[in-house]
Amino acid sequence: MFPLAFMWLSRMKMWSLDNLLVTLCISLSCVSSAAELNHLFGYEGRDVNVACPYGEGYESYEKYLCRNACGSDDVLITTSGAAKNKYSIHDDQKKRVFTATISDLKFMDAGKYWCGVTKTGYDIYPAEVKVEVKQDTCCDRSTKVQGYETGSVSLSCPYESEYLNNIKYICRGNQPSTCLQQALITSDHKRNRQFTLTDDTASRKFTVTITGVTQRDSGSYLCGVHRNTGLDVFSAVELEVNEWCCVKTSKLSGIVGHPVTMQCPYPPQHKNNRKFLCKGDHHISCTDMVTSQTRFTLQDDVSSSSFLVMITELKAGDAGTYWCGSDSQWTTANYTKIHLSVDTPQTNSVTSTITVEESARSPSMHIPGKDVMDATLFHSVVFIVPAVLLILVIALVVVYKYKCHKVRGDEAVIMNRNKTKAAEAEDVIDLPDIYENQEVVVVHSEHGTSKAQKTCDDSTADQHCDLNHHCGGTCLIAISNILRMQHSFTLWFSLCPLCCSYW
Repeated sequence: MFPLAFMWLSRMKMWSLDNLLVTLCISLSCVSSAAELNHLFGYEGRDVNVACPYGEGYESYEKYLCRNACGSDDVLITTSGAAKNKYSIHDDQKKRVFTATISDLKFMDAGKYWCGVTKTGYDIYPAEVKVEVKQDTCCDRSTKVQGYETGSVSLSCPYESEYLNNIKYICRGNQPSTCLQQALITSDHKRNRQFTLTDDTASRKFTVTITGVTQRDSGSYLCGVHRNTGLDVFSAVELEVNEWCCVKTSKLSGIVGHPVTMQCPYPPQHKNNRKFLCKGDHHISCTDMVTSQTRFTLQDDVSSSSFLVMITELKAGDAGTYWCGSDSQWTTANYTKIHLSVDTPQTNSVTSTITVEESARSPSMHIPGKDVMDATLFHSVVFIVPAVLLILVIALVVVYKYKCHKVRGDEAVIMNRNKTKAAEAEDVIDLPDIYENQEVVVVHSEHGTSKAQKTCDDSTADQHCDLNHHCGGTCLIAISNILRMQHSFTLWFSLCPLCCSYW
């Protein structure tokens, strides 16, 4: 109180010494009786509000907040002045309470503060406030809790016996300053969506149960107990949510059209449960394949705590992730996840590769107007090819006709030559050696006659027709072979008489 006395003394220096001593005693008595020491706590970086009540009749008086000796340089903020730096003030005259706010607390802001009311003669100091600044983190130690996806976890929060009737709560993070405002659940509201709070006063421990946890629920939690005065009490919990418990992953491959068998072990405590095999990326949303597909058959072997699932006539669409299920609620236990890959036979694989390459190449090689050009070329070929074939057939007919006439000419020359030799033989029949030469002539004559008969005889119409038949048949065979390849039956019937007319 001595700083206040000296402050007041400086203001009253014009008074007489006697009056000063009397007034000083009265002031000290008033301050000591009126001032009330309050403790305030704040967190670093946060705000603290200093509430200062005052008596009736001082509503219109100036109020202020000061610290240390409350000299003129120690006044931080007044109701008659504007806010400055980190300080602000508000006077609620109806409630007769003015509140000074210190923002962005630092550790240097800790200490004693005075709530002052300016008054003629001497000021009134209705309250003395002690501010403590704490670090806005908690805590030095934390309890580790592990859980698994889709399961439930329980966070245990002990507290002291003096807080049996206080409000309990839990929040995420590690900032005590905002924990109560951001509480997930409190003892006043013991159930909130996936959170449930139970308070066991006998063991002085409250428990928060979280159901259906996911990996997003991992992180820091603060268990808080609200105190009417001072800072709340906290304990820290670190939650780690792992991938769904105890999943053993295996890989299996099969070929399209062939059977494949999956082996699914299960926990012994599930031996009486219904077994199933479901397909899907996650076990919560997978589809039971045994009941929905006739190609899937299940056989349970209780003695080995496993069941087999056989897939007959494997299809490409059967590839994917499968879960061996033995509990419809998927409670925490040992389960098996199978990744099935399906291959196609080698021949089908080659065909598919060629088809894909061709289809991929076609769009890149497409030329605008190419279809029209192909159609025009096709029609041109249809009309040009028969004309060219007709020319070739006529040329063949001419060649074959020429050869046949040449054969007949050669045969006529040979026949005339034989006749000449026969006449010469008759002329020399009277010579002495006629009998010696006659045999030779006769032989030549017979030889010539025989050779001539092998072709055509002028006096024999049948032989001439045979020759014509031979040459014409050759022509027709040539025409037939050419035109049959082009499937032009109409042209065949039109050229056949033409060919035969030459003979």
